[in-house]
Amino acid sequence: MLAQKNHKLKSKIQKNSIQLNSSMTNVLDFLKFSKCNNNFFSTYFEKLNSKILDINDKELLAAVQLILKTHQNKNKIMIFGNGGSAAMASHIAVDFTKAVGIRATNYNEADLITCLSNDFGYQNWVSKALEFYADKGDTIILISSSGASPNIINGAKKANEMGLKVISFTGFKKLNAVSKNSYLNFWVNSNEYNIIEMAHHVWLVSLVDYIDELKLNKS
Repeated sequence: MLAQKNHKLKSKIQKNSIQLNSSMTNVLDFLKFSKCNNNFFSTYFEKLNSKILDINDKELLAAVQLILKTHQNKNKIMIFGNGGSAAMASHIAVDFTKAVGIRATNYNEADLITCLSNDFGYQNWVSKALEFYADKGDTIILISSSGASPNIINGAKKANEMGLKVISFTGFKKLNAVSKNSYLNFWVNSNEYNIIEMAHHVWLVSLVDYIDELKLNKS
């Protein structure tokens, strides 16, 4: 019995020793990486900032004008995306509605997406949502980092068939299926998802803030 206890204790000590050595290795690796990459964050933020600034102000103003015209004609903005871009769509739709009084909607409800995807295929759920909910004169905002998501591509094509103007936000290849089917396209010259998504987010928020500033100056 004593020998068995000693064996268990020895095994536990050896296991803890292995874990400790592994932890020490991880710490040493971290310190080595940190020493070699002590400029990572400043370089990262500089890269992100350069992508955000790589934008044509006139095109942003054109987007603002289209959004305001849509609102003045008592129509709405419909915003779609996948994953992080879907979260962005939700955020921006709320900001347009609450902050500047422009009716904007997103379609991220699980029941809606699963219903349309189950019946028509995931690649077609955005186009089907447009068929069911879009009205003549609405403006569609499509967000796709790759510009190659089938459901967003089909949504852009459907919007064109319905005579709806598309504002798209893409990255990776400049000429992609989404940008080719857009009235206005805002492209991030990057192959990094987080850089692309953050640039998209800042550009979209800037549209809201510009309209908000415009309204303040008028009052």
